[in-house]
Amino acid sequence: MADTIAALGAPVARARKTISTEGLAAWLLVMPSTLAFVAMLLLPTLATAVLAFTDYQLGETTLRFVGMTNFAEMFADRGFNAAVRNTAIYVLFVTPLSIFGALGVALLIEGGTRGRVLFRTIFFLPVVSLLVAMSTAWQYLLHPTIGPVNTLLRVIGLGQPNWFGASDTVLISLGFIGVWQNVGFNMVLFLAGLTAIPRELYAAAEIDGAKGAVSRFRLVTWPLLGPTTLFVVTITTISAIRVFDTVRALTQGGPNRASEVMLHLIYMEGFSFFRMGYAAAITLVFLAVVLVLMLIQTRVLDRRVHYG
Repeated sequence: MADTIAALGAPVARARKTISTEGLAAWLLVMPSTLAFVAMLLLPTLATAVLAFTDYQLGETTLRFVGMTNFAEMFADRGFNAAVRNTAIYVLFVTPLSIFGALGVALLIEGGTRGRVLFRTIFFLPVVSLLVAMSTAWQYLLHPTIGPVNTLLRVIGLGQPNWFGASDTVLISLGFIGVWQNVGFNMVLFLAGLTAIPRELYAAAEIDGAKGAVSRFRLVTWPLLGPTTLFVVTITTISAIRVFDTVRALTQGGPNRASEVMLHLIYMEGFSFFRMGYAAAITLVFLAVVLVLMLIQTRVLDRRVHYG
């Protein structure tokens, strides 16, 4: 009897040892990414949450908690309200144009027979270009006196807007640069989604009466691009909300705060005025807005997505 129990217990012990070894190996594999997550995301977020309730200024060695004072000042601040408004306008302008523009370009490239690689390279070029460096090129192109765009407008007898120097045109000008920046990356994603659609479905749709390209797009292409579209909408919205480079390089939030956006305001308050507590409070609000938008977007769009 004892020999039987011992014989049965040996495999169990080996199995437990194997499970323990596999568990240790799993922890060792995930440890680097876990440490990176804690050090680069979790701890800075917690530090920001703490600083948001203090009047800490960069360089000080002490913290003084001030409760909700930073948030009360924030919502009464005209600069913050302008930044929220400008960010919302920028997102509403850039996001749909970037998505539908990229989809149109992807459909044209996918439907073409020649020059696919060339056109994909041309439209993807802004993605691999350094945006700060390209901002200098845009500054020249849209210069009010020597820029090629205004020169062309002058030749054909139209006005010569001060694209980055007038309050009524600066945000739209930055928006077009944002669209130019995002279309190439979104195009690659849509091309991947189009390639994954089985060709047999188009033949079946044509047999069922979908003779035109518009009908085939509505019945086949658009529904099967649902997962791709959801991903593109999410990352494009996040990219638009996080606009900073072009604003900092071209306008510094001016003129008269007409191009001030939330990330640039955080940068100015924290690293120009050294008000880290106030900047942390704006950052918390910014993160909350992004999180709420992503949750709403995912919940609403995910219900309409067809996962094949």
